Amino acid sequence: MELSCGGGRGRTGTALACLAVLDGVHPGEAVSFVRAHYQPSAVETPWQRRYVRGFRT
Repeated sequence: MELSCGGGRGRTGTALACLAVLDGVHPGEAVSFVRAHYQPSAVETPWQRRYVRGFRT
């Protein structure tokens, strides 16, 4: 599978955060996890962050 967006931060970061949730990271910590391990500005918008917080397996 390949994921991408123009800058590799918004949609890509959101998808990576959702994958982290699927791998066991708590949804409330997934954005911080992706920012720490991928890109500090990943998951750019409030809507993207809200989507990740509500993402469930």
